[in-house]
Amino acid sequence: MSQMPQQAAVSKCPSCEEPLEPGDRFCGACGYDLSVVPARPEDSPTLAIHGVVPAPDDVDWPVARDSDGHGHPAPVHAAAELPGTDSGGSPLPPPPPAAPPSAPAVPVAPAGSPATGVRFDRPGEPEEYPLQAPDPRLTAEPAPVPGQAPAPEPAAASRQPAPDAAEKVCVACRAGRVDDDGYCENCGHAQPRERDHMEQESGPIAAVSDRGLRHHRNEDAFSVGCTALPDGAPASVAIVCDGVSSATRPDDASLAASRAAGETLLGALPRGTHPQQAMHDAILAASQAVNALADEPATAREQAPHQNAPACTLVGAVVTAGLLVVGWVGDSRVYWVPADRTTPPARLTEDDSWAAQMVAAGLMNEAEAYADERAHAITGWLGADAYELEPHTASFKPDRPGVVVVCTDGLWNYAESAEEMAEAVPLDAAARPLHGARVLVGHALDGGGHDNVTVALLPFPAPSQGAGSA
Repeated sequence: MSQMPQQAAVSKCPSCEEPLEPGDRFCGACGYDLSVVPARPEDSPTLAIHGVVPAPDDVDWPVARDSDGHGHPAPVHAAAELPGTDSGGSPLPPPPPAAPPSAPAVPVAPAGSPATGVRFDRPGEPEEYPLQAPDPRLTAEPAPVPGQAPAPEPAAASRQPAPDAAEKVCVACRAGRVDDDGYCENCGHAQPRERDHMEQESGPIAAVSDRGLRHHRNEDAFSVGCTALPDGAPASVAIVCDGVSSATRPDDASLAASRAAGETLLGALPRGTHPQQAMHDAILAASQAVNALADEPATAREQAPHQNAPACTLVGAVVTAGLLVVGWVGDSRVYWVPADRTTPPARLTEDDSWAAQMVAAGLMNEAEAYADERAHAITGWLGADAYELEPHTASFKPDRPGVVVVCTDGLWNYAESAEEMAEAVPLDAAARPLHGARVLVGHALDGGGHDNVTVALLPFPAPSQGAGSA
């Protein structure tokens, strides 16, 4: 007997948002056919990019665990339950018997509503711009007037003492100390925060994050690193997180999630955990790290009782000698850009967003959906008030070298399609990933920089340890 798609079990009509009863096949208000609402994207099996699977690399992956390692039952979309092949070309272990998944409701709710299926990550906020260069008239010495006596020296008590070498010096006047609040004691200029612009190289991979031109702080975070598999083969890891602006402490959420996921991956891969299972576990670890931020003192909740719990999205990639694994929750993305630009690039993730659901349901085309003001309403995120955590993972076997782009929507808003992203990626990005990441951040800033921008680049296949940017 045929069954309705999972996504048909929603609590509100995707067309008119009227409440539905369990088992409804049509909306009683507008008559919308609920059977056309597609299921949420699930974890995917290993797929070959361009149709060719590399030779086995003889990595003996163990059977994945039946739980998340924290005393919780295995999630619905555990990587161990997926059909597919490991990086050695052998079938993954057969899935254990599991109860059929129940589809979560995905209501569309106003911004700020707690425990709903859609979250708005783009609240209105005043435009704020980067620090301006200091006016030279404020710091330059006046030119002496002929015949005029020199001006008297100011009293010693009023003169600004030179800061010690170990202290931070103001970026504006280049003379004053910077106090604990981030302001110059001499000219009062606010100093750039550490997270306003971040860059990191780790072996052959690199990441860059920038505040952008409109936001007052950077709510993105990343984690990159390299390790080795049990057989000594190299593996590269990148995690990129985007704080949900409508939640409290989004910058703390993204930082906690990126660190927890990165540490989990770098710890699991050397032990022989299959990369797809390791990615799934890393997303669960990141979720727990963000949930822990909601355990605030009672006084904090009293001061802001209507704020949502800290929340963020996550996307990540693991690259080995023959396997590319991606994982995500939210609307950050992974792109595949082959070194041979005559072959097509690809987007490897599917957004958890209102726009993506409208396109999948056939209610709008992609151009219409992403032009709508609700396009960036996310339907999946990490946080204590998330409706239900559904980590997505997928693995691929590219048949040629290339570069993997892991980024937030602060970048892909300016290079949305795979072809546009490939055009923005420098031709030497695999050999010079830090330079390539800087170019991509610059591309977003040149386009308007309306959001925080974060991107990590990973060459495929993973180069041997010690290779880096030129």
